[in-house]
Amino acid sequence: MKRLLIALAVALPMAAQAATLDTVRQRGQLICGVSGNFAGFAVPDAQGVMRGIDADYCRAIAAATLGDATKVRFVTLTAQNRFTALQSGEIDVLLRNSTQTFQRDNSIGLESGPVSYYDGQGFAVRRESGAKKVADLNGATICVIQGTTHELNLADTFRARGMTFQPVVFERLDTMYEAFFSGRCDVVSQDASALAGSLATLAQDASKYEIMAETISKEPLGPFTRRGDEQWTHIVRWVHQGLVEAEELGVTQGNVAEQLGSSQNPTVQRMLGRTGEFGKALGLDGAWMVNVLKAVGNYGEVFNRNLGAASPLRLPRGQNALWTNGGLMYATPFR
Repeated sequence: MKRLLIALAVALPMAAQAATLDTVRQRGQLICGVSGNFAGFAVPDAQGVMRGIDADYCRAIAAATLGDATKVRFVTLTAQNRFTALQSGEIDVLLRNSTQTFQRDNSIGLESGPVSYYDGQGFAVRRESGAKKVADLNGATICVIQGTTHELNLADTFRARGMTFQPVVFERLDTMYEAFFSGRCDVVSQDASALAGSLATLAQDASKYEIMAETISKEPLGPFTRRGDEQWTHIVRWVHQGLVEAEELGVTQGNVAEQLGSSQNPTVQRMLGRTGEFGKALGLDGAWMVNVLKAVGNYGEVFNRNLGAASPLRLPRGQNALWTNGGLMYATPFR
């Protein structure tokens, strides 16, 4: 009897977690955890609408599961409470500039999703400092956010190079940059994309600062879901795969309706639900990817709008280009 009770105690949370899709549908809304202050990823615009690549992924998941990309409630989270919010069920999916690591994939009861953005930890300095590479930062005071992989990366890198630094740790992004701009620290360290967005939006004169070309880590960013809910994890994963595959196949926000009716490409037909039962396999209807693409466009469109040439950040695709263009974005086949 004791063993049975223990087994039930373990199984009940797993069973409770296994109904995210049902919960989202019953609620009629997706609850998505985001940063709320990272330009290019998730930040409100002048009208209060959440904009960024993470925000668009939230809308894409809502479009796939509810048929309506507007049925999203964004919950802004700090680096410290983001994983707890997902573990506790406060949110349905986490899309908050979160790096996928061994520890996060194996020790906190969560599942790492696909990589939606390949990044690396970098450094921003004042141009007048003359610092151009990490070797120039020996003895520097470095601002960093608490509860991130950046703290460990800094310690590992400086120790390995026989260098020293003085960390100044913050919980909030805005207070960290206030400290940096006021001269409290010599350097600020984050993912290179976050540095670009923060300098573009928070600095009074961004030309006074420079992001060094050298990075010190691999930062594969992507969504997290709760372990024990394979169906929901697969939905989140295949929304990303569909965005990338659509770009490779030339299916866009503007032509998806035409492609649905006329494309002779077997992969396009399967992805858009004309043939096969790919939606059914995920517990969704056949139009799930049509709804996604009508809502946000393909991966290239999402990137360009939020991070690339059509955005204030104007970041190059780099590693986030399709594999056919020398990048790392490669979709699992729809077959």
